Amino acid sequence: MWFKRILSPVITVALLAGAGFVAFRTQDWWVPYVFPPKSEGKPEAAHDAAGGGHEGHDHGPRDDRVKLSPQAQKNLGLDVDSPTPQEYWRTILIPGVVVDRPGESDRGVTSKVAGVVTEIRAKPGDTVKAGDPLFAMQLVSEFLQSAQTDLAKTARELEFATAKRDRVAELVKKGTQSGTVLIEEENQVKRFTTQVQAYRRQLQVFGLTTDQVDRAEKGDVITQVVVTAPARAAPVPLPVSTGSAADPSPAADLYEVQDLKVTLGEQVQAGQTLCLLANHQRLFVEGRAFKSEADALAAAAEKKVPIRAEFADENPAAWKPQDPLRIHHLSNQVDPATRTFAFYLPLDNQPRTFTQDGKTHFVWRYRPGQRARLRMPVEKLVTLGPDGKREILPFVFPAGAVVREGPEAYVFVQSGDMFIRKPVRVLYSDRSEVVVANDGSVTEAEFVVRNHAAAINRAIKAQAAGGAADPHAGHNH
Repeated sequence: MWFKRILSPVITVALLAGAGFVAFRTQDWWVPYVFPPKSEGKPEAAHDAAGGGHEGHDHGPRDDRVKLSPQAQKNLGLDVDSPTPQEYWRTILIPGVVVDRPGESDRGVTSKVAGVVTEIRAKPGDTVKAGDPLFAMQLVSEFLQSAQTDLAKTARELEFATAKRDRVAELVKKGTQSGTVLIEEENQVKRFTTQVQAYRRQLQVFGLTTDQVDRAEKGDVITQVVVTAPARAAPVPLPVSTGSAADPSPAADLYEVQDLKVTLGEQVQAGQTLCLLANHQRLFVEGRAFKSEADALAAAAEKKVPIRAEFADENPAAWKPQDPLRIHHLSNQVDPATRTFAFYLPLDNQPRTFTQDGKTHFVWRYRPGQRARLRMPVEKLVTLGPDGKREILPFVFPAGAVVREGPEAYVFVQSGDMFIRKPVRVLYSDRSEVVVANDGSVTEAEFVVRNHAAAINRAIKAQAAGGAADPHAGHNH
């Protein structure tokens, strides 16, 4: 039983040490109730000597805490939670704007021949895919009419030459005709065949379909052509450093008619733009930075640093979370007017669809011209432990959790209906967040108010002012 005699004192010491540690960490809560401060002013002492009977009472409220009723807490809508240390990078804000990706987002549709617009089959806002009809045009090109006539004529001559070659071949086979004549006839067939193929390719280049070319070859003159939506070129894969993935959305192969450049009945020339098609699946965010920030941006592009983007005039909760962006390339030209240069971050858009009059329409989350703010990380905020080596992660609070008074900064810790003000060291702050050093001012075991710290601080000031005006308020003598 000797080990019990040794183990019992060890357990007792451990329990006493644990109780002492808990009492030390919670002294702000229980000391004011167990050892209430005594009044020190002369008027109070004289009053107690006269038999006032208030010796040992605290007549003035403390200036580091305030009691709020449940109704007041609900009026403020307090958000209270225990803090958690987390990694935080100080960022710099860089303005940006959503722009089209050159060579991918927009495409013009041109007329291959001269003609008159007789029908417009796709209007602005309509969604089209490759091969869908856009315009019908009445041909007015003399060259195209002549090419159809030459094709039909050459096709007839090819038929005659082929028939003549076949007859000569029979005579040569019977031995009544020289083989030299057959060679000449075969060369004639090859020449006409080459001419027919050339005329067919020429008509197809000018926008006639294979069926229309077949009809023209038979002598049926084509007087109207249909202009269709072109096939979308496959997107060029971006380097892995950009973080851009392949287009997973069905909208990647569709175009939206963005603008019409002609009117019904208008005569157009070959090469004239008829309309503009747009696909906003893949865009760029164009940032504008000063030359002094070029080195930091180049390093961020090389290290593939993720950059958060905040877009104006949108509700992020209504869409899927946007992944951090990465720099694709930097411009090597500085705008002499603004003294800034551009850099570009690939942005994969998010669409929604709805049906109207039997047609599918797309609504894009991001649109060219939309303003953005880019948060580029530049410094990791940490504090060092007592050994000077171990990194201690800070606490990150919303801006409303911290109130400032001159050089001091405070947060509020809730204990029941009591809210205790505690000074903290601010490592960094901006309009939305405040980074507080994890130095023991507040701990993970406490419940910190995350909003309306300024309102609670005003309540403390009002309480202190009222107590100073009437030190015996609330007492019946």
